[in-house]
Amino acid sequence: MKALILSCNTGQGHNSVSASVASAFKKRGVKTDTADALAFLSEWASKTICEWHVRLYRYFPKVSGASYSFIEQHPELFDSRSPIHRLLNLGVDKLFELVAKEKYDIIICPHVISALMVTEMTRQYPEAIPKTAFIATDYTCSPMAEESDLDYYFLPTPSLIPDFENIGIAAEKIIPTDGIPVRPDFYSRLDKREAKRMLGLGEDCMHALMMFGSMGCGNMPKLTALISENMPKNGFLTVVCGTNEVIRKKLEKQFSGRENVRVEGFVKDVSTLMDSADLFLTKPGGLSTAEAAVKRLPMLLDNAVSGCEQYNLEYFCSIGAAVTAEGEDDIAAMCVELLKNKEMLERMRERLPERKSAAEKIADVMLSGEQPMMTAEPIGNDFVYWRERCGLSQTELSKMLGIPLRTLKNWESGATEPPEYIKRLIISELKRIERRIKRTGLTGEDM
Repeated sequence: MKALILSCNTGQGHNSVSASVASAFKKRGVKTDTADALAFLSEWASKTICEWHVRLYRYFPKVSGASYSFIEQHPELFDSRSPIHRLLNLGVDKLFELVAKEKYDIIICPHVISALMVTEMTRQYPEAIPKTAFIATDYTCSPMAEESDLDYYFLPTPSLIPDFENIGIAAEKIIPTDGIPVRPDFYSRLDKREAKRMLGLGEDCMHALMMFGSMGCGNMPKLTALISENMPKNGFLTVVCGTNEVIRKKLEKQFSGRENVRVEGFVKDVSTLMDSADLFLTKPGGLSTAEAAVKRLPMLLDNAVSGCEQYNLEYFCSIGAAVTAEGEDDIAAMCVELLKNKEMLERMRERLPERKSAAEKIADVMLSGEQPMMTAEPIGNDFVYWRERCGLSQTELSKMLGIPLRTLKNWESGATEPPEYIKRLIISELKRIERRIKRTGLTGEDM
């Protein structure tokens, strides 16, 4: 048994999810490889796309958020006929070569980009038959997910099931997990006082941990200044800058000698840091909030990027495990007030129940030996079934797909039979059209 986890190097979140799932597979004796989906386009493409992604997140977060909102309003940017989809298709041949060479039985996609690439691979190469799965790494249904067609869809909460069903994903394919997969070490917790001692903090201090993702985005200098100036006497602030060396050096210089502030760069042992913290100040990234949820750590969320992270913020605020405010001044003031209010922090902590490992559940399902339960499809007249579900006439479908009308009629009547790969491609396209109809309310003719 072999598994391929097809990540995407646009930030460490997806790679961390990949690592946690890989660990669960390897624990079960499954040979597991991880690859960057974008690298199948080219190493240059992967490097360039990732560098620009980091720049947008770090220096122009609102532009990044606005871009996501634009995609939500224009999902056709990623349909099978779009330039972006055609760009992703350039990596399909290389991906198939790897899958065929290594004989992978399972492919896991913790990013919608890799899910689209795998979907296209199975369309173009019907002989590629590994089990496939998508892992949602935010508390939302990505606007691009409707173009995917995999065997399983793992969601961090049952509340997302209607959103995925609304884009045409069969209910039998959808499996809720207990949050987003995080590394195994996060599921064990140190006593808070012990964790503080290990980090050289006072056992009775009120510890706020500020961390804005691996890229270190957000206005950390202003927040650090406001919080450190107004913290209670027993308050302490740890600021983790991630890979943002510019911010780290600036903060170290600015707060050198400040007794209630510690500045860190990239930290490997985030688990112990979270165990020591009483409050987590962060942007609502999928992985950051997932790790905090497993640690039952109350969150103060700064919506620095917005976009898909807006949905993470709304989810955790809705269950009472997080709070938020607008602007650095209000965020800092709320941080100070929470550090003074142990009762409020305890109530927020109680809204985060003990969680089971999402990665373990994913591995169990994928290795169960059971095939996903698919909605029954008619035998012998697939074209008629799917064409009528889309509300298309034979003439309309002929024009849409460029199939001679006589040929289509012969296929539907059973007079002739198309090659299996052609049949699969056409039905896949009709399924895509049906999903778009459900989501937009348009008719098949409008597609």
